Order: sequence, then C-alpha cells, then structure tokens
Amino acid sequence: MFAVVKTGAKQYKVAAGDVIKVEKLDGDAGATITLDHILMVGNDKGVEVGTPTVSGTVVTAEILEQARAAKIIIFKKKRRQNYRRKNGHRQELTVLRILEIGPKTAAKKAAPKKVAAKPTAEKAVAEKIAAPKAEAAPKKAAAKKATAPKKAATPKKTAAKKPAAKKTEEK
Repeated sequence: MFAVVKTGAKQYKVAAGDVIKVEKLDGDAGATITLDHILMVGNDKGVEVGTPTVSGTVVTAEILEQARAAKIIIFKKKRRQNYRRKNGHRQELTVLRILEIGPKTAAKKAAPKKVAAKPTAEKAVAEKIAAPKAEAAPKKAAAKKATAPKKAATPKKTAAKKPAAKKTEEK
C-alpha cells in the first residue's frame, strides 16, 4: 500500500517503513505525528485519488530526528558591473519513518503518543502583551479645548539683490 502525501509545499510518495526528509515539522525525536493531507492512496485493489484530498485516510509517522540539510551557496553576479553577492542557506529538515497508512480511527489510537509542543518564550511574551489589550476598557474621547485662531502669516520679504558687477574692458 502506498500514499501520496503533501507536506511543506511538496509531495512525497510513501509506503509503510519508508524514511523521508521533509521540511521542518514541530515535535521532538520519538514523537508520533499524523499527516492528514493525503492526495492519493493506492493498493493491490486499485488507486483512490482525492478531490483534492482523500477523506478518512491518514499517514502515521514517527519523528526520527530534527536535522539540517547541506549548505546551499547563492552567488549573484553581473558582469562588467563590479556586482557580486554571496549568500548561503541551510534548510531545516525533519526525518520521518512512515509507520502505517490507514483510516483515521487507526491514527486516533496512535494519537496519545504525540508529544505536546512546548510553549516557547516568544509565545509567553506574546500572550502577556495581548492580555492587557483585551482587558483595557475603552477610553472616553477627550474634549478638545477651544483655542484662539492662529494669526495670519505675514508674507516674508525677499532679500534685496546685489547689483551686478561692472564689466571693464581691457585693450
């Protein structure tokens, strides 16, 4: 039995026991996750293609490790313009072992093994910032004080121009 799974904007053809590298997914090594965006399922009876996904089917996988891919060098150059830019990038990956492909009921049995994501410091700070905003009562609009009308601006006088220097002719 095989399935075509979409994760991280890419599609992977997987079968039970396969080890695949996908874009980073949340979870620690040893945790079990379910991939529910199944595009196609095939077995010896035939193939079922989803529109756009196959409902009622999930792929259960175990996270083996969180890794990083090899560094990719990005080099830009415009000839004869003295323009060169060098940059690098390492993609974060999650290595998965596919445990089973089956109906959603099988995935619910494996769900208790899933490790809850640990709250990060950034999330805690965001919650603290958001809480006072929700509790703050709406303030009354302060009445504007009546102010005296502004005086009309007096036009500025331009500086007098210097007379042009007299030309002298030499013979």
